Amino acid sequence: MDDKKNIVLAVLLTAAILFGWPYVAKHFFPAANPPATKIEGGKTTPLGTSGPAPAAEGPAAIRDLALVLKDSPRVAIRTPKLAGSINLKGARIDDIVLPTYKETIAKDSPAIRLYGPSGTKDAYFAGFGWQGEGLKAPNSNTVWTANGKELTPTSPVTLTWNNGAGQTFEIRLSVDENYMITFAQKVSNSGASAVGVKPYSYVSRKGHSKDISTWTIHTGPIGVFNGAANYDIGFDNLDGQEPGFFAKMFGTTAVAGANPYSTKGGWVGFTDKYWLSAIIPDQKAAVSGQFQGADKQYQADVTVAPTVLAPGKAVTQTNRLFVGAKEVKTLQAYERAGIPLFDRAIDWGWFYWFEQPIFALLHWLFTVIGNFGVAIICLTFVVRGLMFPVAQRQFASMAAMRAVQPKMKALQEKHKDDKQKLQQEMMELYKREKVNPLAGCLPIFIQIPIFFALYKVLQLTIEMRHQPFALWIKDLSAPDPLHIVNLFGLLPFTPPAFLGIGLLALALGISMYFQFKLNPAQMDPMQQQVFAIMPWMMMFIMAPFAAGLLVYWITNNCLSMLQQWWLYKRHPQLNAAEAK
Repeated sequence: MDDKKNIVLAVLLTAAILFGWPYVAKHFFPAANPPATKIEGGKTTPLGTSGPAPAAEGPAAIRDLALVLKDSPRVAIRTPKLAGSINLKGARIDDIVLPTYKETIAKDSPAIRLYGPSGTKDAYFAGFGWQGEGLKAPNSNTVWTANGKELTPTSPVTLTWNNGAGQTFEIRLSVDENYMITFAQKVSNSGASAVGVKPYSYVSRKGHSKDISTWTIHTGPIGVFNGAANYDIGFDNLDGQEPGFFAKMFGTTAVAGANPYSTKGGWVGFTDKYWLSAIIPDQKAAVSGQFQGADKQYQADVTVAPTVLAPGKAVTQTNRLFVGAKEVKTLQAYERAGIPLFDRAIDWGWFYWFEQPIFALLHWLFTVIGNFGVAIICLTFVVRGLMFPVAQRQFASMAAMRAVQPKMKALQEKHKDDKQKLQQEMMELYKREKVNPLAGCLPIFIQIPIFFALYKVLQLTIEMRHQPFALWIKDLSAPDPLHIVNLFGLLPFTPPAFLGIGLLALALGISMYFQFKLNPAQMDPMQQQVFAIMPWMMMFIMAPFAAGLLVYWITNNCLSMLQQWWLYKRHPQLNAAEAK
């Protein structure tokens, strides 16, 4: 009767895990990148996009990009990592393409478009302007004059406009070899009276990020205020919604509607999983602004205190605009150059101090080896090497547990009606035989932060995006595309994520099964049944995760079995103890 009860409980627990996991994962573990390939009919076809593509609200708002780009005069932008143009109408940077990154792994895939002008599907841009008492300021319809036709790292461009009332406005633009554009806003007053001058800059985008914001990965409004990174504000807050349950649970400071801020130093903007657009004000100036949204149009503003500009005087405010990919080394270089916490544009989370070394080691291995999958396997060897002494103690403890199991079963039979006495006798047995039943758990607990760090690295870092391994694995940051359910692509359908069991997931389940077989049997039948089905539950749970995580776990399981085999070969007395 007890066995039947245990079997029923094990089945119910399995069903709860399998069917409840998608809801837990939705909040805590976002899915891997969209599949880079589709396997049907035995053929591998590139598919999907991963660049931000917010949808415009309403068909009337969408116009053809090529037509919109021809509507107004422009200055071209050409750098090794940026291509696009500056709109002279309104002084907006609204046309940015990242030529070194593609939307898909297909050879003819278009480059990632990060900025698009207002009125297009990808409306996303940055702009500059002024406010002030008695000041006739330029607006979105103002057409500026440029002193050059192209902005490059060696050729800055200055935009000028005279308001006809005694004030001349200038925006001097320069760009570096990466993704940083510097803009100096200058106003000269040749009028007869003083005017108030308050420069501002902003980043504006239409629609939510294509990358979903979750508990572990933040997308949307982002900034560093007063020395601390802020991930609390989301698009939903700017839409007028209060923070959700998980946000409140972890102490968010966001509120529904506009979220103002004031700071000295820092930066502000919008982030996607791999891309960032941010205004970096003068780090010595006190600035203020707000995140705001209306009709799915969102904006991050940066303003400084107004200045009274006397006749014959001029005032200049210099800020910077980052628009590009969140490359770890690039962000860290900008941080060393004086932008505080700029590497926190990547939502490393609480364990960034541990995740960044894992990334650095993995990226170094990748640059040396040239294959990201092999780099993950080598990382596993490094981790197992560092943990070798701990693992040795674990295996010795497991062997000792196997050796005392006959005595444990005898005690269970002797004191089956007296649980308290059984516990006392078991503790005496552990002490007498010098066995620690918890010793085998230590390597598992050590593996958890390593596994989570690798998970974050695969999910967050653009260096890992679209990295192939071998054969059918074309993107290790996406799930395994070769599914068993559709007979490895021979049947013309793609199974849902829940049933997307690939060869890697199957290999994970098999390797876990044999690894568990080497562990001592559990004395509790319920626990033993749970351990028996655990490998197959993990096969289903891990199937939608990035293929690189499964490569790490499979390698780790194989090394664990190899290490235990080596331990038994080197110490035959452990086998003798078990046999006895």
